[in-house]
Order: sequence, then structure tokens, then C-alpha cells
Amino acid sequence: MRKIPVAMTIAGSDSGGGAGIEADLKTFSALGVHGTVAITSITAQNTYSVIDVYDLPGRIVYNQIKAVYEDMGIDAAKTGMLSNSEIISAVAQAIRDFSIKNLVVDPVMIAKSGARLLREDAVEALKSKLLPLALVATPNASEAEVLAGFSVKTLDDAKKAAKTIHEKYGTAAVIVKGGHLKELKAVDVVYYNGEYYLIESERILDGCFHGTGCSFSAAITAFLAKSFPLLNAIQEAKKFIDMAIRFGLKIGKGHCPVNPIAYIEIPAAKFHAIENVRKAVEILLENQSLVLPYVPEVGINVVEAIEARYVTGVNDVAGVEGRIVKAGNRLAKVGEVKMGGSSHLARLVIALMRSGHEIYAAVNIRFDKAVVEKAIEKGFKVAFVDRRREPAEIKEAPMGSMEWIASQITKEIPDLIYDVGDVGKEPMIRVLGKNAVDAVKKLLQILA
Repeated sequence: MRKIPVAMTIAGSDSGGGAGIEADLKTFSALGVHGTVAITSITAQNTYSVIDVYDLPGRIVYNQIKAVYEDMGIDAAKTGMLSNSEIISAVAQAIRDFSIKNLVVDPVMIAKSGARLLREDAVEALKSKLLPLALVATPNASEAEVLAGFSVKTLDDAKKAAKTIHEKYGTAAVIVKGGHLKELKAVDVVYYNGEYYLIESERILDGCFHGTGCSFSAAITAFLAKSFPLLNAIQEAKKFIDMAIRFGLKIGKGHCPVNPIAYIEIPAAKFHAIENVRKAVEILLENQSLVLPYVPEVGINVVEAIEARYVTGVNDVAGVEGRIVKAGNRLAKVGEVKMGGSSHLARLVIALMRSGHEIYAAVNIRFDKAVVEKAIEKGFKVAFVDRRREPAEIKEAPMGSMEWIASQITKEIPDLIYDVGDVGKEPMIRVLGKNAVDAVKKLLQILA
């Protein structure tokens, strides 16, 4: 039987759930390893402050590690908040006693809110007792300054600091994280085996950052537990944390927390959207006689978007590549169902979602006055958009028309939006739904 990788976080508890062991366990789960814990401190904190801290005795911390190791083993471990020298000594002893080789040390010193999480008298214990046991350390620029002993503001400073920390404390690999460096991009500097490796990513200006360090180091730990080579583990962890930041949870009054679960939720949402569109297309093809008279010149498409907070563009909307067209006396699906398979209809759905409407899907047919009248008779909500009023600059632009149509829906969301076209614009009916199957079933109810 395949062994399930076991990862451990040795860190403090964040009552707000955004950092500490709570963030670490979410990360472990998202990356498919079994997460275990050795709690070092209990904090009363939220997104903007730490109001109280209670440190556990070093003996309790040691015994938590011992209990897990003796039962299931520890493939990789990370440390986070180790607030005093007694706890650091206990953790270092456990690492030696149980021969934990894959150790990631996140030298947590200051919380995002500014509260100090590592006492000044414990810094020397961290340097002398724990860093020499680490496979990799992950300081940010401020922490690197404390460990290296000089200012770290630029990329060159970070490179010098990474090498200095390795040489002073014997840590095999050092990552100086680039979030606080004065560079256009976020550049993490890795020093390992005498070489520098730079891992770049675009700065995410509107993301969430509470728990970033915890989740990044936890991700490295998880990949190490899964037997990834160190550099690969770091690179994959970087992709993971960028996603967690970009799709962070917009909650709280302070620094919003990262979202480790985005790593599994987004692929799952895309899978379900594709499956729903496939089912909707099957239903359309099974009802050809009803639908065939209403195929527009541009063809029919069926789309479904993933959850609104994860949508960044049309590649987060499933649709039919090539659309559904009239082929003689039958309907034919020209291409496959895939993410990004639609542009026009996808952009309409995205624009409606961003306006706060609970709509995730749509299907289009050509305009027919009788169809609109049927929809009204059957109690469906109908909205008319006059495309003759569409501003010239939008008509002439390669994109923007679908967004303009969405902007005209200012009241409750309708079941059906129609227009009678304009110069170069084919008259169209668009039926909306909470998912692709819902939209297609509404269309068939109207046509029946």
C-alpha cells in the first residue's frame, strides 16, 4: 500500500485562522499530505492585531513531536512561531533525537500586524541551535537583516544575505523572500550548493498577504514530504503561494489572509464547469428539432464560469470551441468543450457576475420575436437591450460590446436578454442560468 506522506508544522496557533498552524494545515491538505502539529504558542489574534500570547512549555512541544514521530514518522517538518529560547531548545533537541532531515525553518519574528512573535533573547537560540539543523530557511528581507547582520533592501543585498546566512549558521539552503525588496518584480533569492537561483513573479498588488510566509514554507515542506528535490519543491511552492495570494480571502478589517485552498478549488471548479457544459450540449443535441430553427449565423454557444472570486478572464469560463452550428438538417458541435472555448458569451457572463448578479452560465440563439413572446407568456423575466444606443467607440473596439450589454441590466437579473441587432450586429437572444444545464433547460422550456 502506498505510504501517505506526513508533514509536521511546529508553530503557533492563529485564532483568526489566517496564519500559523491553521494556514499550514490548509496548505498540507491542499497539497495532498497528512498534516500533523506541534503547537508552540496560542495567540489571540485577528487580521489586524495580536492581543495575547500564551507559550506552551518546551516539554509539551517536544512530546507533541515525539508522539507523532513514534506513531507515523515525519517525512518533513517546518517551524514557524518559536517565541522563546526554551521552545527553540526543545524543538532542536527533537529534530536531533528523531533525525528529521527535511526541516524548513521559517524564522518568524514579527506578525503582519507588527506584533513581535520572537523575543529578542531567543534570536541567538534560533541562530545557534535551529538554523544549523535546517535544510532550508525562508527569511523575508527584515528577518534576513537580523540573521545576516546588515541592511537588506535590494536584490544584491538579498543575494549577499542568503550566502551570509548559509555560511554563518550552516543552513544548507537559504531563501530570502522578495516581497519587501525594492524591485519591480517579486524576486525570491535562493542560495544552494554554492549557486544562486532567482525565482521571479509579478507583484500582486490587490492580493491578500496575511499568512504568506507560513503557507510558503508549509508548501515547501509538503513537497519535500512528497520526495520532491529541494529546488523543485521551492519552485512549486512559489507557484502555490502566488495563487494563494492572488485569490486571498477578502475578510477582516486588517491584512486579509491568503487562500491555500484555491490550489484545489480552482481546478475542481474548472472540471465541473466543463462537465456541466458537456451535459448541456448533450441536452441541446438531444432536442435538435426544437433548437435547429434558431441557430444564428455565428452559431450557438453554451458557457459556464467558475466561482466569481476566482474568475480573471475568459479562460475561467468553459465553452464550446468552434460553437454549435447548423449542418444541413442537424446540429453539429464543431469543437471540444474547454476553458476559454468562448469569447463573446463568456465576457457577457463575466460582466454580469462582476455586477453582482448570481449568473454563471448562458446559451445563445438567434432573435425571434415569437420566442420572446413565449418567454413572457411562460413567466420568464425578459430584458431588452437596444444596441443602436451602444457608443461608437465600443462598437469599433475589438472587445467591449458584451460588457456594455451587461451594464444595461441595472435591475434584477432576467432569464433572457435580447436585442434586435444593429449594423454588423446579428440580432440575438441570450438565456441565462445558474449553470449551463439550467440555462439550456430554460431555453427548451421557452421553445417547447
